[in-house]
Amino acid sequence: MVGIIKNILTFEEFLNWDDGSGRSFELINGVAMPLSEPTAKHEDVVDGLCRLLINHCQSLNLPYIPRQSKQVRLNTAALENESSRKADIVVFAKEEWERMRQSSASAAAYIPPPLVIEVVSTNWRDDYRIKLNEYEKLGVLEYWIVDYAGLGGVQYIGSPKQPTVTVNRLIDGEYQAERFQGETSIISPIFPQLKLTTVQIIAMTEA
Repeated sequence: MVGIIKNILTFEEFLNWDDGSGRSFELINGVAMPLSEPTAKHEDVVDGLCRLLINHCQSLNLPYIPRQSKQVRLNTAALENESSRKADIVVFAKEEWERMRQSSASAAAYIPPPLVIEVVSTNWRDDYRIKLNEYEKLGVLEYWIVDYAGLGGVQYIGSPKQPTVTVNRLIDGEYQAERFQGETSIISPIFPQLKLTTVQIIAMTEA
């Protein structure tokens, strides 16, 4: 067991904090909480998908900058300690990324980004329930849940279980979900010209 660091930190303090262990952390109610290390296949999907989106944005000169493993500051009520999530992929607005390039502060989603992508691990309930509610409350316009191994509950990916990409669109303050499986093209309002299927994402684990 890795001990939880119990010093209360602000989001900015947390970004500059390092316990020297090399572990990844999230900020939960002001406390730095260690994260489990991802599997190789999980990293392959995150890396492959992020590179694909970077190339897509560059080729079409889109106003977005995709980046891996960035902290997203969550909404915090008055008098509550701050929290964040270390998202697998964050798609920043280009103007926000350029603003950060002019700053010495750590690169992170200080304001709601247009798109967040989480790749599902064994703790799939966090992605389908907890993080969905957090990103919805934050106002993230689009939230993808990439379940390349079909780990999620039947209520989220159907029966029989199979690899699924769920695109959650923020409409009137609430997420509306659409599932994509097999060779069905993923429909993304942020990336309307993107040609991508769940099968192609699965193939990223086999390269």
